[in-house]
Amino acid sequence: MLSWFAIASLVILAVLVGGVLVANRLAPPATGEPSHALPLQSAQTELDRELSPLLAAHPGRTGVIFLVDGVDAFAARAIAARKAGRTLDLQYFIWHNDLTGRLLASEAHDAAERGVRVRILLDDMNARGLDPHLLALDAHPNIELRLYNPFRNRENIGRAFELARRMVSMNHRMHNKAWIADGRVAVIGGRNIGEQYFSADAEVNFRDLDLLLLGPAVEQASAIFDRYWNSTAAVPMATLGAREPKALRDLLAAVVRDARGERARQYLDRVEESQLVREHYRSALHPHWSAGIEVVADPPVKSTDDDRAQWMVARLTSMISATQREALVISPYFVPGEDGTARLAALTGRGIQVGVVTNSLAANDVYAVHSGYAGYRERLLRQGVELYELRTNEHVHAATTFVGTRAALHTKAFVLDRSRGFVGSFNVDPRSKNLNTEMGVLFDDPVMAGHLREEYLRLAGPALSYRVQMEKDGALRWIDGSQSPPVVLDSEPDAGFVRRVLARASGWLPIESQL
Repeated sequence: MLSWFAIASLVILAVLVGGVLVANRLAPPATGEPSHALPLQSAQTELDRELSPLLAAHPGRTGVIFLVDGVDAFAARAIAARKAGRTLDLQYFIWHNDLTGRLLASEAHDAAERGVRVRILLDDMNARGLDPHLLALDAHPNIELRLYNPFRNRENIGRAFELARRMVSMNHRMHNKAWIADGRVAVIGGRNIGEQYFSADAEVNFRDLDLLLLGPAVEQASAIFDRYWNSTAAVPMATLGAREPKALRDLLAAVVRDARGERARQYLDRVEESQLVREHYRSALHPHWSAGIEVVADPPVKSTDDDRAQWMVARLTSMISATQREALVISPYFVPGEDGTARLAALTGRGIQVGVVTNSLAANDVYAVHSGYAGYRERLLRQGVELYELRTNEHVHAATTFVGTRAALHTKAFVLDRSRGFVGSFNVDPRSKNLNTEMGVLFDDPVMAGHLREEYLRLAGPALSYRVQMEKDGALRWIDGSQSPPVVLDSEPDAGFVRRVLARASGWLPIESQL
């Protein structure tokens, strides 16, 4: 038998040889021509004409609508695309090739057919296998698609060798989520593009949150998009694959056909019944107007040599540390680390109420993340932090449009002192802090804080979450308050033996910095 040393040597040799073979196909340069948001016009497009009177009535203020319901969140994007007449700028970590992904791709294609300039920037890590679809969209004269930090080797062993050779650089991903129409409307928050984010999956759907923005803060979102689009990390799709015109046309036709099929029709019927659609077409939408809204993001490329004062983590942690009375956090992936745990303990030590809603083991889709969180759970409870874990099999659905049999948390937000807060893509974990780029909306507005606090209380309530408590002997208990009297559980609820074992085993690995 080969010794471990011999096996390790062979692996290293294979990586080095593979690196040589693909060395000329690594780290593709950002060769795209620079482009920028087009100037706003007073009445050029339907969105211009609809919003100009509202903006004139609320000078210097941004309109905001909370999008808690998944169907409403889909509708907001679809309506913005249909009404766009100048530009669509779309930036996402994940765009699934499923029902809602194809529907929204079809909306973007329809806009391009009307003459709208469409720019799409996707992170490449989750785009594997989508090249034909991406090339088909990119082939349209009014659509340009770029990939963030892409693999030059698109398939099979070349991709594996490249990952091994570029392990450090490939670990940096773009986690931003933004849908911007005509520089007038933006949807920013936690949702990627896919069925699970829009209450369309038959099994698992996410509890998530976006903000629909109208007005001045949208220009900030557009400026952020431009910085990413023109950065060294954004590579044109056209440089990464060959186009075969007929095959691309046939593929795009299939996407459009699926978007008009029976299953799509059933989902779109639900969309037409959504509250946002009904109010939009009755001209009954009532956004809250605020001067205290700012769209923020990490720099397009985060480097260890950066001035970290420009990173989102620096700004968000300084806000949380300045809390005076109450800090309520929603984070599906919650791995606070030593620094975050100390920061929350410092708050409770000053008599400040601190609460966190995160996923239970049963609701979490990444065992390792839950093990990372579990390593801090007892310490947080000892310091007086209130912990709530989303139940995956809740008895009461909080929204009639929620479908599927299981739920998971995906909202990333916090609200401080009932006055300030954040909604966006940033998880409280090492990956969001140090590796991924993130984006979101900061606000200083009591009305918005009230809405977000209500959402926190809804998620933390007994219908949707277990409360975690610690006994005097240090044992953990999960309180199911949905039953009367409340039921006390002494192990991770709704999680089978195998899931518990895998989560515990993940905790033995030295991978916290990657979570």
